[in-house]
Amino acid sequence: MKIVQSTVADLEMIFSFYDLAVAYQKTKFEKHWLPFEPKMVSREIAEGLQFKIMEEDEVAAVFAITYSDPEIWGEKNNDPAIYIHRIVTHPRFRGRGYVKAIINWAKEHGRRQGKQFIRMDTWGDNQLLIDYYVHSGFRFLGTVTPEASDALPAHYSAIFLALFEIDISAESDQ
Repeated sequence: MKIVQSTVADLEMIFSFYDLAVAYQKTKFEKHWLPFEPKMVSREIAEGLQFKIMEEDEVAAVFAITYSDPEIWGEKNNDPAIYIHRIVTHPRFRGRGYVKAIINWAKEHGRRQGKQFIRMDTWGDNQLLIDYYVHSGFRFLGTVTPEASDALPAHYSAIFLALFEIDISAESDQ
């Protein structure tokens, strides 16, 4: 397994993964992602914020990061953090622990970037996902309803979010 930056050539594949994720979300929960703007994903690729997990020559999962998320995190956005978004594992590769691999990668990457926290959000009323992220090592911080913003994907409109954090400055992986 190897985590590498996505490229413009991956754009179609990333959107096909998002379609697979929405189909899966619809089987598990009453809410799901709405379509993402290709311009947003292209910008993330250009800025080196889109990644893929490779298993030999196959893409097993994709995810995005950012270093600023003020619409969701408000004043906490001033903290030095890396934010993980849109983790999607291809159905053939589910159950292989990629979320934990992404967390471990984010710890190393965050430390190199001088960050103190890894943060994530998910639907605030999806207890299964909340429990999963807590089991994966995140601390549940509570819930928030962000203000409407064009800076957020469409499904964030009037959303109720659960917030999670790992303090990477307070732990050692050794």
